[in-house]
Amino acid sequence: MAARIALVTGGIGGIGSAICLELAERGFKVVAGYYPAEKDLAEEWQKKQAAEGHEFEIASGDVSSFEDSQKMAQDIVSRIGPIDVLVNCAGITRDKTFKKMEPDQWRAVISTNLDSLFNVTRQVVDGMTERGWGRIVNISSVNGQRGQFGQTNYSAAKAGAHGFSMALAQEVARKGVTVNTISPGYIATEMTQAIAEEVRAQIVAQVPMARMGTPEEVAYLVGILCDDRAGYITGANYEVNGGLFMSF
Repeated sequence: MAARIALVTGGIGGIGSAICLELAERGFKVVAGYYPAEKDLAEEWQKKQAAEGHEFEIASGDVSSFEDSQKMAQDIVSRIGPIDVLVNCAGITRDKTFKKMEPDQWRAVISTNLDSLFNVTRQVVDGMTERGWGRIVNISSVNGQRGQFGQTNYSAAKAGAHGFSMALAQEVARKGVTVNTISPGYIATEMTQAIAEEVRAQIVAQVPMARMGTPEEVAYLVGILCDDRAGYITGANYEVNGGLFMSF
């Protein structure tokens, strides 16, 4: 049987890269989606991965645009084949207290982090249900569960991601397609490493495990949820946060 095809939006980022590697190790043919303005960065990422023995495809698409997401999906299907796994990992932050937040900062985060779930998933879910197998994993955040000062836009979008997962999971459950959410806590990536050291120390002090997580720890869970044996897991939210926020 030909390898199943997985699309990871935001695939060239810190967590996205780890997810691409995890899925490739599990036998999927992986396509890393990237923002069109980052073409040079994406091609450099692809070459670096190839030099390390990892052959990934890349695909350009602005996930905040339905039309652009449609073109990206069509490009992947025509060049590589139908998409069996979708990991919605693309995301941005535009942090500001609500009092100072501008409409464009609100819209940018909502459109990239929440509208994108509709824009990209809409392109692939019908094919999954027709073939009777599919995996959709939406990357949310601990701050979508507990809220975060200065992140009304981000917290709203990430909370919405799980509402999206639960609703869609019910619509496609009988067709062999699962839809789940993963909510990472603070993960050691280039983005978090750019935070001032004293602020990082304050963050880590709140975490019962007394450390940040690794992208690989998030990716491992994505891999499990995309496995054939995870076919009875759907509509669930999994926390990868070192105990920072606990719920049931």
